[in-house]
Amino acid sequence: MSNRGARNQKSSTTQAFDQPVDRQTTSSQKWEKYRDTDILPMWVADTDFMAPPAVIEALQARVDHGIFGYTNTPAELSQLIIERLQTLYNWTIQEEWLVWLPGLVCGLNLACRSVGVSQDEVATAKPVYPPFMSAPRLSDRRLITIPMVEQQQRWLIDFDTLERSVSDSTRLLLFCNPHNPGGTVYRQEELERLAQICLKHGLTVCSDEIHCDLIMEPGLKHIPLGSLNSEIASKTITLMAPSKTFNIAGLGCSFAIIPDAQLRKQFQQVRKGIVPDVNLLGYTATMAAYKDGGEWHQQQLDYLKGNRDYLMKEINQIPGLRLNPVEATYLAWIDVSAAKLENPAHFFEQAGVGMSPGRDFGDDHFMRLNFGCTRSLLIEAVERIRRAMLSHLPGG
Repeated sequence: MSNRGARNQKSSTTQAFDQPVDRQTTSSQKWEKYRDTDILPMWVADTDFMAPPAVIEALQARVDHGIFGYTNTPAELSQLIIERLQTLYNWTIQEEWLVWLPGLVCGLNLACRSVGVSQDEVATAKPVYPPFMSAPRLSDRRLITIPMVEQQQRWLIDFDTLERSVSDSTRLLLFCNPHNPGGTVYRQEELERLAQICLKHGLTVCSDEIHCDLIMEPGLKHIPLGSLNSEIASKTITLMAPSKTFNIAGLGCSFAIIPDAQLRKQFQQVRKGIVPDVNLLGYTATMAAYKDGGEWHQQQLDYLKGNRDYLMKEINQIPGLRLNPVEATYLAWIDVSAAKLENPAHFFEQAGVGMSPGRDFGDDHFMRLNFGCTRSLLIEAVERIRRAMLSHLPGG
């Protein structure tokens, strides 16, 4: 392709993701929260981008069929997942290892109910996506939290504290990779150390890998924990979904990969009569996304990288704020501790930017900002944040 052709293609891509889509009249959870206010919604993790054309076309074709009855998992979709995991991660799985779910959060809760008994301990790193902390309690398990520590501008689970904290009652570790919040992509040696600790202490791991397709840092790649070796695979429940990658969370389709037959049986037994099957439009969108959404996915990554780079540069120039490099996800974990705000979430809402409060994830000193939006919206949000901080700081 000529340089001119490459520039035209890039321009076309930018235009596609730069195009605002009005979500204010669609019962969008993200946009309804601040309805009839001048607060920009930069909180819950869905993007403001239209799904890939292939997904929309597949859904339209299925709707045109006109019948929406109970639906089995398409055999073609299961084969597609098997081939995808082999191609991306050199991970060979069997079809019977797949358990389809109408959402990833229910997978976390099912994992807590599938491993151990009442009042056993479940460990997780903190700060973390809130369901990691609520699922153990809802499952009559005791929660123990392991701090995330900052190492060379990356947030990692504190491996030493994890090993010291494990007791005879600890049965399960809820793990997040890439990590939400913070966007850490765990390296091979870090995953091997985690696996070693878990195997040493007999821990089962539920690994949430929903953001695995949203890695933006050049040279990094996702490594599923369960792909390391057969020993850790037999102790791992891996959760994946197309929802974050292709912005189809509202269609409710996720899957668990559980190699161990007994663990898989327990997981399936717990879900009976409680967790429904995936609906046919969820299956339809997932198959289209994984089969034909590759080019759109790469274009979205390029656009998100631009948003991330702009945000990194601008936030770190605002006194009182700090943002470490975001390796993956479209979720920025902004350190506001130096600003000494009494109520950070309220402060930024007053400034016209609605972010996720760090306290929801277990740390009051941070705010989580979703930059999966048009560049123009992000620029406006940053300007509002900048003005508010300059007014708040002494001499402002």
